[in-house]
Amino acid sequence: MTSISPNKAVYLSTQAKNYWRSASQHILRTPERSLEIAYQAGLKIKALEDEHFNGGTIPTESSDRSSSTSAFLKANFEKNLNIVKLRTAEFKASCFLLDARSSAQLTKLKLIDEILDKYTPKQDSSELLALPDTEPLVGKSERPYSNESKAVTAKSSTAPKSIGRTINDFKNSFNPKAEQEVIRKYRSSRAKTITAIRFLVTLVVVPLLVQQLAKPYLVEPIVNQFRGEAQPQIFLNYEMKAEALEELQSFEEGLKFENLITIAAPLAPSVIEEKVKRKATEIAEEFKHKSSGAIDNVFADLIAVVAFGLILLVSKKEIVILKSFMDDIVGGMSDGTKAFIIILFTDLFVGFHSPHGWEVILEGVASHLGLPANRNLIFLFIATIPVIMDTIFKYWTFRYLTRISPSALATLRNMNE
Repeated sequence: MTSISPNKAVYLSTQAKNYWRSASQHILRTPERSLEIAYQAGLKIKALEDEHFNGGTIPTESSDRSSSTSAFLKANFEKNLNIVKLRTAEFKASCFLLDARSSAQLTKLKLIDEILDKYTPKQDSSELLALPDTEPLVGKSERPYSNESKAVTAKSSTAPKSIGRTINDFKNSFNPKAEQEVIRKYRSSRAKTITAIRFLVTLVVVPLLVQQLAKPYLVEPIVNQFRGEAQPQIFLNYEMKAEALEELQSFEEGLKFENLITIAAPLAPSVIEEKVKRKATEIAEEFKHKSSGAIDNVFADLIAVVAFGLILLVSKKEIVILKSFMDDIVGGMSDGTKAFIIILFTDLFVGFHSPHGWEVILEGVASHLGLPANRNLIFLFIATIPVIMDTIFKYWTFRYLTRISPSALATLRNMNE
């Protein structure tokens, strides 16, 4: 193998340190840089207001100006407003992680808050989170009432509930605003569904893309520079070495077997030894790349986890919408479907019937991170963690179904028995 000269090693070390220093400074300046970009975009919006709208609010729906002028101003305004929103979110997230706040930022933040308050609709979140006021459809589990509401209902209602619901529906059919209310609820439900699905896709796709892009373009160059300063370690653990020896032994035995059964002249021992040496060099190079890739995976996965956490940090409204969306889905299921999904989930992932699945998953994770797959630790994990998860999940299910759908809880008990 080729060795690295001392001068080249010093050069690579200096380059890596300079790269790391510049990257660290760039990250530490993220709050200041994001706030400055948002502030400049806010000043541009303020200039548009003063120059074209006499300091008033920029209309976003329609304008009395010519179509080309209105389109130009609207595009310029929307571009700067999106910059303000994006960079403000980046500023808040970076301040939370780096704790980089100062009194000099207050003036810029005041202007940014004025812009966002002026051009952020106040009713968006309430419309998206609005739930239908109508009674549940057939097949949905009825929401439990409190003890006080039950007492009031029992005292005040002398007719069956179905008759009262029929009368209310009959009255609502003559309401002149009934059609508008149905359209409003449909639009609210559609917006909530789109937001929830988009957020779910973001939670899955963005961390995967970050992991796949950070590994070759950010982590791998840094790791290769630091590992290139000395002789790279070929095997990270004993299992890699055992796998390489087994592969080399199989290759050598295959050569000897072919040498015995071949019709042509047999190979000399020196030729066999030379081929084995070449194969050993190839295996060593292969496992060296595999070890380096495992180290890259550790740092790339950490970056993906940070990206996932940042998404959750800046998406509080989307989390509330997703929770409401999932509640609607669960509420629309029949009792038998709920019980079936719960039993299937517990038996597949946190039950007692999947030790081999856990073993495959844990061995795959260990191989991905370059860790030794200790059999004793794996069996100890399988014997304890799934049992604890199963207990917690069943307790949570019991509390949730007792409050939301007692009939589904009874169906689940019957299916378990």
